[in-house]
Amino acid sequence: MYFKFTFCPIILLLWASLSFAQNVNVVIHGAASIAKTDDNFVCVTLDWWPAEKCDYNQCPWGKAGILNLDLRYGALINAIKAFNPLRIKVGGSLQDNVVYKVGEVSSCPNFMKREDGLFGFSQGCLSMERWDQLNRFFNHTGVKLTFGLNALFGRNEPQTEKGLWIGDWQPQNTRDFMQYTISKGYKVDSYKFGNQLSGSGMGAKVDAKQYGKDVIVLKNLVKELYAHPETQPKVLGPGGFYEEKWFNTFLEVSGQGIVDGLTHHIYNLGPGDDPNMMNKILDPSYLNQVSQTYKGVSDVVNKFRPQLGAWVSESGGALNGGSKDVSRTFADGFWYLDQMGMASTYDQKVFCRQALIGGNYGLLNATTFVPNPDYYGALLWHRLMGSTVLAVTKESDPDLRVYAHCAKKKPGVSLIFINLSKDRSFNITLSNAKPGDAGKPNYEFVGKQNREEYHLRALTGDIKDDIVCLNDVPMVQTDSEDIPAMDPKLVDASTPISIAAQSIAYVTIRDFEAPACV
Repeated sequence: MYFKFTFCPIILLLWASLSFAQNVNVVIHGAASIAKTDDNFVCVTLDWWPAEKCDYNQCPWGKAGILNLDLRYGALINAIKAFNPLRIKVGGSLQDNVVYKVGEVSSCPNFMKREDGLFGFSQGCLSMERWDQLNRFFNHTGVKLTFGLNALFGRNEPQTEKGLWIGDWQPQNTRDFMQYTISKGYKVDSYKFGNQLSGSGMGAKVDAKQYGKDVIVLKNLVKELYAHPETQPKVLGPGGFYEEKWFNTFLEVSGQGIVDGLTHHIYNLGPGDDPNMMNKILDPSYLNQVSQTYKGVSDVVNKFRPQLGAWVSESGGALNGGSKDVSRTFADGFWYLDQMGMASTYDQKVFCRQALIGGNYGLLNATTFVPNPDYYGALLWHRLMGSTVLAVTKESDPDLRVYAHCAKKKPGVSLIFINLSKDRSFNITLSNAKPGDAGKPNYEFVGKQNREEYHLRALTGDIKDDIVCLNDVPMVQTDSEDIPAMDPKLVDASTPISIAAQSIAYVTIRDFEAPACV
């Protein structure tokens, strides 16, 4: 049952005040940016999984899959509209098992459990009636759409090597699908070619050279059908786990100007049934390990220079539907928001959360459509953090994570502070790095305008709670199923920024002078 509160219990404030406070100076290097994200950095996925998808003796998908989702719910519509716009990627593990009922394809089977099928399911189908429904929904909610295409169509799986699919990709079904999409005037921002087929694959894999040749075919098809460059969707790939040799080979074969964006997946928390999940989320050294993947992908991008750079096209934290005890709670935000911060510093342009709805890691509850805590963290990022990323340095304390961007609405800078510590709060003072002379002391920043602060905490103080408070107000939908107001707390600029133990805070400072943000 979902209870409504008008304020967060006072016990939380008392608990926070008793924690040990540590003074920390944070230096913002505002002279130049270190990276750029897309304006629609925050992205979510809609997946194909049917209700029969089960992991760890649970079946958390219900009717949240693309083919079953009821698109009429006001709560769902309002949750998407609040982003204005929200980038959505349609796809997932079963996308390479989906045929489109158009052109020569006349039958339209449902996904059925099948032991020898890809990911344990038979082939499924997207009817054009359902595609029409989805596009009316996307148009109504203002979605910026990425669509994941079936990259296994026409291939076969020989007995010689398990999981390896061989042969040329057959584009006819995709051609018919695109022609129908164009005839209806439906807007697709980008097409992603296949899902988790790179390297060792997940369920299926394609040789890197073969994938490189096939993505050229897709690019030429898009150019042919979308005659006007300004309306031509981008081509993304490969949408799998990063393996250096495979990624390099496929890009060498495809050549320059074919793949517009290099997509990869991150599930750095491991299996969703790991009993050590909470410890991983709160361990800064563990969170840091994935930076090697971001660096590797960034190096490949710098070498081949795809127009749109690198995208994290799927990241749910924990594999196989997420963790039923963690992914829906406030604690998951320590992983999720830290990953978005880290990814942005490595010039990753887009970060797609698995999923908007479905599994245990949905931003919305799969049956009630009520937002989980991570929804509000994502919405604040989208509204506050601009595309220009700034470097930040601080005194060594790994439990305090800090990321800085130019404010989305000028002027100023926006920061996110993530406090992993259970018993320490932090009092933050800011300095402005002196450009061009590392030997001179930084300027201590003394603001003259009130700061805009957004403090996120678990309702009861227990980070396993599934209700989040913003500035001590519980975030619950209104009676009309609207997203509640998310107003800042205005704070005297002469005081330190106070970050409570095991809390997250966004702070926007309008009068911070950062030349990169002008």
